[in-house]
Amino acid sequence: MAIEVFNRYEKKYMLTKKSFRKLLTRIEDHMDMDKYNINGKPYTISNIYFDTDNDALIRASIEKPVYKEKLRMRAYGTPALDDKVFIEIKKKYDGIVNKRRTSMTLKDAYNYILKDNPPTPASGKINTQVLQEIDYFKDFYKVKPKLYLSYDRYAYFEKNDGDFRVTFDTNIQTRRYDVALEKGQYGSQLLEADQVLMEIKISGAVPMWFTKILSELRVYPVSFSKYGTEYKRYVLENTQREFIENKGEIICSNQFYPQLQAVASL
Repeated sequence: MAIEVFNRYEKKYMLTKKSFRKLLTRIEDHMDMDKYNINGKPYTISNIYFDTDNDALIRASIEKPVYKEKLRMRAYGTPALDDKVFIEIKKKYDGIVNKRRTSMTLKDAYNYILKDNPPTPASGKINTQVLQEIDYFKDFYKVKPKLYLSYDRYAYFEKNDGDFRVTFDTNIQTRRYDVALEKGQYGSQLLEADQVLMEIKISGAVPMWFTKILSELRVYPVSFSKYGTEYKRYVLENTQREFIENKGEIICSNQFYPQLQAVASL
């Protein structure tokens, strides 16, 4: 059945490219590269994030609540309308991430999310339980596509143990126009040119050998959300633009003013 369920801890680290290269040389005796990193090259992940008209989900998320959730559509590479994609609900409670997803064609995924037409059995191996959760989520929040976000990923798994996983994301691109997976990978860069986002994913404890490497290289965890970082930038840039257009006056009716207050308070 085309369902994947993940329950795990996730920690993020911001590396320089120099630190990234050093780290790779240190982990190669302990980890194998993902089979999708063909010839040592990264593979691309593209996403559509769904939210409410007033971005309630991401605004709640950046306030760091104990519980938060999001809905996204994910593809590997740039899909055609007949290619398989995943619709995912990602929830985080007290540091533990739970992700549930099921697959269908991109065409059926659009019809399902945007037009409320359930996918056909031929679209993929659909899991009805996950669809019920997605149905409730999208109907409760009245979501719509708000952000395209893609990145190139290197992924590694601990040898003889698939539980411990490390990923490195580069070339993170976002856009709030042409929010469609089939449009391909382009947009604004989210990271600086020298930055690499590392993430570790594990259901138990981080291996001691990896903890030792991080300590020796002085690599420390950070609080970072791709969607959250993009949203803060989006709000600040639009508020700045309207501030200039209004000749230095902030209008309280400005659609970005409440969001700016929320972002500024973090």
